[in-house]
Amino acid sequence: MDAFARKLLAWYDEHGRHDLPWQRAATPYSVWVSEIMLQQTQVATMIPYFERFMARFPTVNDLAAAGRDDVLAHWAGLGYYARARNMHATAAILVAKYAGQLPVSLTDLMALPGIGRSTAAAILALAFGRRQAILDGNVKRVLARYHAVSGWPGQTQVLRDLWTLADKHTPRERVAHYTQAVMDLGAIVCTRSRPNCKACPVNRGCAARLAGVQEELPTRKPRARRRQRRVSVLLVRDAEHRVLLERRPETGIWGGLFSLPELAEDDDLHRWCDRYLGTGVLSREPLAPIDHSFTHFDLRLEPVVLTLQGAPRGVMDGDEWFWYNPAQELDVGVAAPIATLLSSLR
Repeated sequence: MDAFARKLLAWYDEHGRHDLPWQRAATPYSVWVSEIMLQQTQVATMIPYFERFMARFPTVNDLAAAGRDDVLAHWAGLGYYARARNMHATAAILVAKYAGQLPVSLTDLMALPGIGRSTAAAILALAFGRRQAILDGNVKRVLARYHAVSGWPGQTQVLRDLWTLADKHTPRERVAHYTQAVMDLGAIVCTRSRPNCKACPVNRGCAARLAGVQEELPTRKPRARRRQRRVSVLLVRDAEHRVLLERRPETGIWGGLFSLPELAEDDDLHRWCDRYLGTGVLSREPLAPIDHSFTHFDLRLEPVVLTLQGAPRGVMDGDEWFWYNPAQELDVGVAAPIATLLSSLR
């Protein structure tokens, strides 16, 4: 075991996180769920989602047997919904091919939907104690600073160098503890901004700290101009004050979730209502726009409340359309800004 791992483990024993929900009576399933939820999500944000998800789907079999809408409803608000769809698909594969168990091969794990190299390695290390190096965002930051690795980690050579370093430092003993420790160090001490170098157990060997460039590493991704997108969404209500929801395509933002129908830029409101609802529009009332940011672009939703000339006839309940009563709790998955807008109608 090298000095980096030895010092990190000593720090972890005293300062690391030992009581996270998925660490209590940990199972491969709970580790897998936590690792998928932690992709692109901070621990403090995901904990209540994890606890609610595990209460509803306590085993792989429960998740595989659940309906897609039920899974998405318990993910709603956490974002990056492809993760939920991939988990649901993976659960079905695990039940059909692996008797409901997670495979213990890196290659087999990486073949499952939504599981990349670092996530597969984390599952093997944390759930099975297998020696596998991980390289999530926190670990990239720790290693880029400790070894003063310049260049954006998304570049092929930089990423390859970081993987080499990750493997170099991963010990053969206490692999699960080391894996959690290096993630904790990045999350608690070696943070993106204002790293607490004084509290770092490996600060004496940190090349970035010695050069005074710790806040400059890892090198940030070159900035691209953010795209701006505006979308008109329709609040269609029937005589019972129910709101019409439409399932979004599987690919793209909010894939598979229900949302308010969108009016394409080249579409006409009256034609849309005649085509889908079989009636005309008596009046329209725009509401205050809602701004929502994604990783690569900003979205402005422009809601319009429609008063129809007659009862809608063209849309029936089914897999792709859903009449929602705002007085009731949602039992299908919707994105956070849509949920906020719907709750304002109660």
